[in-house]
Amino acid sequence: MKIAIEGCMHGDLDNVYRTLKHIEEKAGTKIDLLLCCGDFQAVRNETDMESLNVPRKYREMKSFWKYYSGEEVAPIPTIFIGGNHEASNYLWELYYGGWAAPNMYFMGYAGVLKFGNIRIGGLSGIYNARHYKLGHFERPPYNESTIRSVYHVREYDVHKLMQVEGPIDIFLSHDWPLGITDCGNSKQLIRHKPFFEKEIQQRTLGSKAAAQLLEKLKPAYWFSAHLHCKFAASVQHGEGGPITKFLALDKCMAGHRFLQIIDVEAGPGPYEISYDEEWLAITRKFNSILPLTIKSADFGAAQNDIHDCRNWVKRRLQARGTRPFDFVRTAPCYDPSHRSFNGSAALVRNPQTESFLELLELPYLLDNTLESTEVAESPASLIQQGPVGEDTEEIPIDDVDELEELAEDEVENED
Repeated sequence: MKIAIEGCMHGDLDNVYRTLKHIEEKAGTKIDLLLCCGDFQAVRNETDMESLNVPRKYREMKSFWKYYSGEEVAPIPTIFIGGNHEASNYLWELYYGGWAAPNMYFMGYAGVLKFGNIRIGGLSGIYNARHYKLGHFERPPYNESTIRSVYHVREYDVHKLMQVEGPIDIFLSHDWPLGITDCGNSKQLIRHKPFFEKEIQQRTLGSKAAAQLLEKLKPAYWFSAHLHCKFAASVQHGEGGPITKFLALDKCMAGHRFLQIIDVEAGPGPYEISYDEEWLAITRKFNSILPLTIKSADFGAAQNDIHDCRNWVKRRLQARGTRPFDFVRTAPCYDPSHRSFNGSAALVRNPQTESFLELLELPYLLDNTLESTEVAESPASLIQQGPVGEDTEEIPIDDVDELEELAEDEVENED
């Protein structure tokens, strides 16, 4: 199975798919899957733009709306996580994961799924210590504080991932695991990005939560983005233990190293996205303590036995099947011939999420505003400037021809 990994998408789907087509034609091969490590920017219309934490002068509709509307269809199955530049109102609709557009699957705030027999895990957002132990208190429309805190990783989601026992083949995070620079050529990285040196020395470059997951899950591959550069590392898990190949990639821009192609051993197929039995069991066990206010999760209150949950989920999936529920549009599509602003973003129940929760016989909680109004105007003391790269401004691609000429150099196969 050939898998393409892309760093920060920044809404440039047309350019990425065009580059992949160029690679396929030049190499005479077929790419089976595209993985994106965040900053996907699934912006459907002008209203979504108000939930995107990007300086106004750089806000552009980009190309996702074409795929959301059906004008274009993703030519390759695409799986993505969230970063720190997202249409956060839309991703909240799909908190548990779901189709953001046909053939484009969002992994949710945290998740594990399968593509064929390849098991993929992911964590959306970036780490910020001040918000890590808080609940998901943010609701659209966001203010100047919550538009930033909404994408900060929460302990609850990491805790769920820490319960995974089955082997993970590939893991995606937006920011890098803390300490990963110790396992690669940090001197070369500093030559390329000299302003990283202080944070590397102070051991503040990266995510503590991601480092914890890397140590626990030990995936064969770990891919990240966020810092807009390419960096490779090899993590040895104990003497004689498994090795994780780590790779961070750049943003989609001419002259930048934003793509990697890997070969992964897989069965004959079919290669389709499907629910993961263990992850659904973990979701069922912990959903009752999903923290929806500023208060942290009470993990001791999760009473369901995980083995009972696993057996229950297994029976449900045997009866219903493992394919995710179908894509449903929940907002009007951008019309370039008629600019319109449909007001501030509002809480929307996505039918995919409703169906997913019905499958697991769980209540819908995402529009619960009880107590969350207490922190709607969250104090400025809760908002902290993140690590290098958190508010890096995106730069649009100006020359697609240059990008395609670069494509051949970007294909690097690993055994």
